[in-house]
Amino acid sequence: MGILTTSLIAIHVSATLLLIFLILLHSGKGGGLSDLFGGGAGSGAMAGATIVEKNLDRLTIAASTVFIFTTIILSIQLK
Repeated sequence: MGILTTSLIAIHVSATLLLIFLILLHSGKGGGLSDLFGGGAGSGAMAGATIVEKNLDRLTIAASTVFIFTTIILSIQLK
């Protein structure tokens, strides 16, 4: 394995762990771990998503995009 493959695997593993962490932070129907960081402040009174939830969504999308691209690149490279 070359240095490119090793670095891609490291990025892939990091993206995987970050994605797991970010998904666990999302609130479900009855609240979730995002309440700890201000995501559930007045969730019954507020109609829309809070800034924390929007940023959490953006981070989750970015991590999933990195995960998808590294998966595709590694599958092509290790073929």
